Amino acid sequence: MTAVTAPSSSAAPTPRQVWNRIRGLLLAVLVLVAAGVALAATHSGDRHGRLDPRSSDRYGSRAVAELLKGRGVSVRVVTTLQDATSAVGPDTTLLVAAPNLLTPGQQNTLRAATTGTAGRTVLLAAGPPSVGTLAPGIRAESPAPVTTRAPRCSLDAARQAGAVEAGGFRYSSDSLATVACYPADGLPSLLLLRQPAAGDTVLLGSPDILYNDRLDKQGNASLALQLLGSHSHLVWYLPSLTDSSASTSGGGDDGGAGDESAGGESSFIDLIPPGWLWGTLQLALAAVLAAVWRARRLGPVIAERLPVAIRASESTEGRARLHRKTNARDRAADSLRHASRTRIAPLVGVSPRVAHSPAALLPAVSARLGTTDSGLQELIFGSAPSDDAALVLLADQLDSLEREVRTS
Repeated sequence: MTAVTAPSSSAAPTPRQVWNRIRGLLLAVLVLVAAGVALAATHSGDRHGRLDPRSSDRYGSRAVAELLKGRGVSVRVVTTLQDATSAVGPDTTLLVAAPNLLTPGQQNTLRAATTGTAGRTVLLAAGPPSVGTLAPGIRAESPAPVTTRAPRCSLDAARQAGAVEAGGFRYSSDSLATVACYPADGLPSLLLLRQPAAGDTVLLGSPDILYNDRLDKQGNASLALQLLGSHSHLVWYLPSLTDSSASTSGGGDDGGAGDESAGGESSFIDLIPPGWLWGTLQLALAAVLAAVWRARRLGPVIAERLPVAIRASESTEGRARLHRKTNARDRAADSLRHASRTRIAPLVGVSPRVAHSPAALLPAVSARLGTTDSGLQELIFGSAPSDDAALVLLADQLDSLEREVRTS
């Protein structure tokens, strides 16, 4: 007899199979990395020195600073709150480039320093986080698109400049000592708050008229020069996150007791910018979606051809060894009894559907053997054997029962 040898196979994937599985994912990662590098290289210089009068970038403000210097206005750039507050005076215009970056304590300090002076304070894009403190009585409303708008007010600087590119935050006030210009959807995007004893405050909803690439549009240059050049000195305050006053200055009416950053320690999460937290959340969501996409859906069981031929006796012996290794005598006994009931039922005229029901099988077996021995129920439907010897005895007794049923 010639033995048939089946080709051997391995469950481990070959290097070619591994490469075919991961090459799509690697290509996607490579494309994402290349796109990120390209975007970083393209926009790395676009916002460098934003609103910085020393920057010549498109979002810088060197052009308006040079024009002001040409008109005899000195321009001083400061990055700390102490330098900004010490420079205010009756002949000075203080420009705050990013008031929303100031902490409540810094806002209170700045407000106290500018109150009582006859100078001018210009707040660029002051929103709800800052306008209530720096300009009491003024409310910042939802921003509007930046587009060409007419002044529609009596302010000389706005009437001379004419239409400019205005928009951004809009402001509302119940005070009569205000001049509202460049309205957007019924609310002004430029508001002049007159304070006879403390100078005036200008709220500009958008800083676009100060950008280098927007200064020559419409009347942007004229309005910028008139708003910033009304005094002989201009202090250009660029708030910095490294300013020590951001963590030492108190806030609120309680003298700083409510400022969590004063004298306390920040956690690692507090030091992470919000953008990174959102980015991490998006990456986690992308990872979950990738896992769902790559996961294999479990379908119905299908029959597959085995790579090698296995004899039935070897399979039986292998299962028996597993049962013995785990001391699974209950499972082994159930298998023996189940097989015996399946073979005995046809011999005693019991349907296979009720072959494992004691009420149907036991009376038929007793009638076939002509006995009422109550030990049949324990033998065919009994409990699990307590040791290996009892399991072997059970197998012998089931085998004897089957022979007796066949011969009776």
